[in-house]
Parts: sequence; C-alpha cells; structure tokens
Amino acid sequence: MEMNYVIDTLFALFAMTLIIFMVPGFAMLEAGLVRTKNVTAVLTTNIMIYAVASMAFMLIGYSLAFGSWDNDGMSKWAAFLFQMAFVGKTVNIMSGGVSERTRIVPLTFFTVLMAALIYPLVVNVTWGANILEGTLFDISSMHDLAGCTVIHSTGAWALLAAILIIGPRRGRYKNGKIRVIPASNIPLVVLGALLLWIGWFGFNGGSVGSISSKENADLVALTIMNTNTGGLAGAIMVGLLMYFKYKRLDITMILNGALGGLVSVTAGADVFNMYAPIYIGAIGGVIVVYGVWLFDKLKLDDPVGALSVHLLNGIWGTIAVALFADVSLWGQLKGVLVVGVFAFTSSFMLIYIINKITPFRASDDEQLQGLDIEECGLEAYAEFKRGI
Repeated sequence: MEMNYVIDTLFALFAMTLIIFMVPGFAMLEAGLVRTKNVTAVLTTNIMIYAVASMAFMLIGYSLAFGSWDNDGMSKWAAFLFQMAFVGKTVNIMSGGVSERTRIVPLTFFTVLMAALIYPLVVNVTWGANILEGTLFDISSMHDLAGCTVIHSTGAWALLAAILIIGPRRGRYKNGKIRVIPASNIPLVVLGALLLWIGWFGFNGGSVGSISSKENADLVALTIMNTNTGGLAGAIMVGLLMYFKYKRLDITMILNGALGGLVSVTAGADVFNMYAPIYIGAIGGVIVVYGVWLFDKLKLDDPVGALSVHLLNGIWGTIAVALFADVSLWGQLKGVLVVGVFAFTSSFMLIYIINKITPFRASDDEQLQGLDIEECGLEAYAEFKRGI
C-alpha cells in the first residue's frame, strides 16, 4: 500500500511536469504566429498567466473545486500540483486568440478570476465536490477524462466572450475583405505545437489518476497511445485536405489539425479502443479547417485558431465519447450545455466589467507601433525592421 502511494505520487509529479511543458508550448506557438512587434508581449502574457493563475488556484481555486486537500491515494501536494498544472491552460487558450491587440494588465486581472472562480466552479460540478449534485443541472455523469469540456471548452468560451467585447485586430477586416496576417516564425510554431503534443501525454495519461497496478498501467499506456493517435489522425487529415483543396501543405494548419485531434480525444482516451481515435482525430482535423474559415467569415479574429481547435473540438470530443463508447449521449450533451452557458456568461460579464475599468484593447496607434514597445518596452527582435 505504501509503495502504491509512492508510485502514484511520482506518477502525478511526472505527469505534472509534462503538462508544464505546455507553458513554453503555448508561448512558442503564439510567439511564432504573431508579428515580430508583438512577440515580447505574447511571451510576457504567457509567463504572467502561469504565475498568476497558479497562485490564485493555490490560494482559492483548489479548495473551491475539491472542497478539501485530503488525498488517500498519493501525496496531497502532488495531487494539488497536478491539478494546478491544468488551470493556466484555460487562460492560455484565451490569450492566444486575443493576441496582438490586448493589454497585459486587464488580461492578468481576468486570469485571477478565471483561476480562482470560473474554472474551479466548473471543476467542482464535474470532477470535484459537486455543489449541483441531485439538482436539474447535475452534470457529474459526463465522462470527460482530461477536460475536453472542463478545460478546452471553458477557455474557448471565455475567448469567444473576449473577442466579442475586444473586437478584431487593426486592419484585419477591411472593406469587406479578410486581410491575411502571416506568421512571423514558423520554426517557433512547430516547436510550440510539438511541446504541446508532448505535454498532452501527461495531460491525458496523468488524468487516469494511478499507475501502481497492472490494470492501471495498461490503462495509462492505452490512454497515451490513443492521445497520440488522435493527434496523428488530425495532422494527416488536414494535410490531405490542404493538398487536395489548395495543392499546398500549410504547416500551420497541419499543426492545428494535430492539436484539434489531440483535443478531440481528450474526453475519452481512456475508454476508446485503439481504432476509434483515428476517426475522432480525423474529424477533429476537418473541424479545424472549416472552423477557421467559418470564424473568419463571422469576423471573429482569432490569430491562433483557438476557437476551432479548442471550442469546436472540445464540443466534438465530448460528444464523441457517447458515439464510440458506452456513455450516455444526453449526459455528454448536458455537460457541454451547462458548462458552455456558465463559462460564456460569467466570462462575458467579468470581461465587460474589467474592460470598463481598464480597457482590454490597445488603440490603433499602439497596435501599429506594436505591443512589445507599448506594453513591455522591450522588443523581441530589436534589430529587425518591424512590419505593420
């Protein structure tokens, strides 16, 4: 029993470390996708999110989510650190989608509220103490292993609220046309996406919760294999779509297809057989391609494609569990609806209030100059001539 305790503690700490690799993953992905004049601001935002969200979750959010720090299966400190590793991801999803026109300070204020209140309340009613138990809105029956809805959709609903309030980047939509703003550093995009991919093994595999028995060890291995398969299928499907549709292999879209595939298997990687993630991840890739097109048509400016990757595939992945495993479809749909309504409305109200106090959006002149100078006073590529 004591050895199981030690093994599962080590497993949680190792999984936590893999998940923390997603911090530089998001940072590098976003730094590569934005223009050079906004790279320092993006990197600063990512570091502030990790620091502030983790602290707020430690002081307030964890107890609100789970009701207690007690844990019989492993060290309670390891259990906390594993859960803490998740919390910043909800805001990382949002920050990338509103980059290049958003100030750091108001976004940091929202990070505190997301980590201390919004995300912990979502965790409470799904994985945690469950204040809704026995009520009409009880969604504890939803199977969401590592957060298709709890993390990815929650962060993406907050992003949608933010985009509606903050608006698009300067000059993104002009005279009814979509202005293409190319990525500044493709190698960083690739590095960031692959760091996220590696981090996902801790994200999903660690969510099994234990590895100290033969059965659990097999389940962890299956979960990680299914996670990887979803990413592979998403990347391959988007590569095929790009080639047959445009005769070009767009690496940024292929990587987003992989991330969409990874999101789509996050809810059920522990209950799928080895073939289901191929179909689920491939559909996730298709969703990314057409989701990016749809959101641009709606003039919802999302520089990193986070709405397609995390919102649409968060919903798809949660529903897919019922289609490919013995899980109630109504239970999955109910979870998507309850979390979606709460995450969007609470985020919209809080962002609206913060925006009235200290505006999220940088002015057109500040966007023209670049947020590196305006927000940080430090350029990432000082020797380069910055484009507008």
